[in-house]
Amino acid sequence: MESVNFGGDNPQPRFGHTICVIAPNKIALFGGAVGDTGRYVITGDVYIGDMTSKKWKRIEASGSVPTNRAAHQSLAIELNQMIIFGGAVGGGGLADDNLYVFELRDDTGTWVTVPVIGTTPGRRYGHTMVLIKPHLIVFGGNTGQEPVNDVWSFNLEKSPYSWQKLECSSEQPNVRVYHSAALCTTGSANGMMVAFGGRTNDQGALNDTWGLRKHRDGRWDWVRAPYRNQTEQPLQRYQHSTLFLGTLMLVIGGRSNNVGETLPFEIYDTETSDWYKFQAIQRFRHSSWLIDQFLYLHGGFDSDQPNIPTEGILRLNLNTRFAQTPQLLRQMNTLKTDQSFTQSFNPRPPTNQAQTQDQFRRTNQQQAMVKNQNNNQQIRVSSATNKNIRLANQAIVAMTYGPEEDITNQVKKVPIDKLQDEHKKLGAGFQDPNSQNKSQFLDQLCQPFVQNLLIPKDYQSIPPNSNLLTGIRKDMIIKLCDEVQRILDKEPIVLKLRRPIKIYGNLNGQFLDLMRFFDHFKAPYDNLYNGDIDSQDYLFLGDYVDRGTRSLEIVLLLFTLKLKYADQIHLLRGHHEDAKINKIYGFADECFIKFAEDIMDPNSIYQRINRVFQYLPLAAVIEDKILCVHGGIGQTMRTVDEIELIQRPLEIVHDPKTYQQKIALELLWSDPCLSEDELENQPNTERDIFQNRQIIRFGTNRVSKFLQENNLNIIIRSHEPTLEGFERQNNNVITVFSCPDYGTNSQNNKGSMLTISKRGEIIPKVILPVNSTSESRWIDLEEPIQRKKGFAKYVVIDNDEQQYRKRQFTPLRSKKSSSQKQFT
Repeated sequence: MESVNFGGDNPQPRFGHTICVIAPNKIALFGGAVGDTGRYVITGDVYIGDMTSKKWKRIEASGSVPTNRAAHQSLAIELNQMIIFGGAVGGGGLADDNLYVFELRDDTGTWVTVPVIGTTPGRRYGHTMVLIKPHLIVFGGNTGQEPVNDVWSFNLEKSPYSWQKLECSSEQPNVRVYHSAALCTTGSANGMMVAFGGRTNDQGALNDTWGLRKHRDGRWDWVRAPYRNQTEQPLQRYQHSTLFLGTLMLVIGGRSNNVGETLPFEIYDTETSDWYKFQAIQRFRHSSWLIDQFLYLHGGFDSDQPNIPTEGILRLNLNTRFAQTPQLLRQMNTLKTDQSFTQSFNPRPPTNQAQTQDQFRRTNQQQAMVKNQNNNQQIRVSSATNKNIRLANQAIVAMTYGPEEDITNQVKKVPIDKLQDEHKKLGAGFQDPNSQNKSQFLDQLCQPFVQNLLIPKDYQSIPPNSNLLTGIRKDMIIKLCDEVQRILDKEPIVLKLRRPIKIYGNLNGQFLDLMRFFDHFKAPYDNLYNGDIDSQDYLFLGDYVDRGTRSLEIVLLLFTLKLKYADQIHLLRGHHEDAKINKIYGFADECFIKFAEDIMDPNSIYQRINRVFQYLPLAAVIEDKILCVHGGIGQTMRTVDEIELIQRPLEIVHDPKTYQQKIALELLWSDPCLSEDELENQPNTERDIFQNRQIIRFGTNRVSKFLQENNLNIIIRSHEPTLEGFERQNNNVITVFSCPDYGTNSQNNKGSMLTISKRGEIIPKVILPVNSTSESRWIDLEEPIQRKKGFAKYVVIDNDEQQYRKRQFTPLRSKKSSSQKQFT
């Protein structure tokens, strides 16, 4: 590490203080103890550090100034604002349990006490505090009597302001003090407070990691983080610090129960559950922060001089430190890619200066007026900045048929646009008021499919070409199809979706690659650490079947997930979800091979699944701004509303006669032009396999006009492989393709899916082609006919269809050099 020399009003060497980044290249230091540990003095200083000019300035603050304190917590809540809570005042005393907000204005500072009603977390020190907007989360610490493990939430946007003690039904961390916690803002742990280490009630140091997050239904839960390599665990420590750099949790400094022990600088990858160790950073009771790829430290004690606090700032270039660890460098590069990708699609408009502190000040004045008037009624003071009325996108619906009935299982969230259809369900509910039996039936139906197919942590141990459908009978598949079709039939043909959401492109029977995605970037199931269905929606853009050897596995898994999580799993139709196509390109062959069925039998698995395909939606609109389809917008459709006129069940007509037939065909089959310079629509001979001249590549002018007339920003689609797994064109069309190494010609493309965060950031997540595998990935479309005489008895292939089977895999999108752009 290197020293960074600052000028100006340099703070005295100290420990137990806090530093947080309150503006770009601006830090705020508060409190701490100066002097050595035998003759220390607690302070309440505020210093502002300018990371550009490298100068400190001591701020003389006015207002409700907090008492001097150390071992407290502070964090930034708005631009140039920080909030503090708790701490110790020396001599065994504890600071009060008020919340204080500091605001910097033109080199002067003011303090305001946050008005709070009701119970508080009480006085404590050595705790952690994290902001999961809009909730301030306080965890653990020491109350002066003992360490605790309670968790408290404070909503900064809801007046009157009050603390809420969180009651978590899951397994919880041990009591602890001097631990660390930080917020992860990307990847599979996005939105999760991650706590590490600390010292428990027997003075023993800890090395466990826990995640806390909020579910969409309002519940909060803890989950213990897994460590992939049980023999390579992090060292136990306390009085350390942690920070997040993308998906990487940095564990910095600290001390252990072994006097003089040197603790390495350790990194936990929340995506892979791996730990990495580096040369020690010998600090404890320090402060740390990140700016770009640089890690900064200030104050605290050096292990070599544990009684005298250090002075000055140290800086570590993480690119240099990680130079010999390609896994971490890859994460760093991904973070840079993510930021440029986000900025290109989500330019941030300038915002007015935050009014949080003014809001607290006005609330204090309002409460004082109420007290002066001797009014015992509580009043609600609205935020002065929140003048707009906002409507929720969901309603809470409960169904009951008697005053004594338990409605626990009858309460659900319903999208506003589906609320008018709820009355239609009353009849069925009246006939069977106890829906628990139905719920148990569905759980039992889903269980074998989940057990056999949702295996993101076990797929690597599967023997090549093994049968994953063991124990799954034909009647179970038919029942699954029946239930999923009922759900799809009630959904609109154009889905209205919300953020955050993950978007997957073509899967084409590549089941093991889907498991790789689920392994690396979390899966849609209930396990809180490896699953994220409670915090993310999932959208799949179609082409689940054909070409690959495990189309059935993908379809049955997605159908099961749709049945279990109907409001979070969304399935669009691709051009291969069409019996005329998937009879040619492998799905029919696969159903015959795996279930030895006559695929022309109306009661066959093949026919039943294809009837479900006819009910799949054709498009989705996310937050009214992003249109998602499988192929594209073609040349016919004028407005998104025209899609809603298409009736289901829908059979795709490849030589369309009506307007709606033409729109449906183009949604599934059209592509954007290969060059941004191609302004007008172009013929698409590669897609016109039936030679009907109905398929085109839509040009730049077509895209711009359609988006403008429909008040949309972006089109997200799949349908074509891309070298990097994703591709943007003109900043308004994104192609995402989730099949790495697609095709028998070894195109060596990457696979990708997109995440759209709650704030609208669009981030690609990429997996690489596998080097080698003994698994047969692609169906040989010609060999079965020649090898098995009986095959024609079940799969009748005419001469034209045999010619179609010889068609090559869809080639990679190859853009002209003048229009190629990289995400760097």
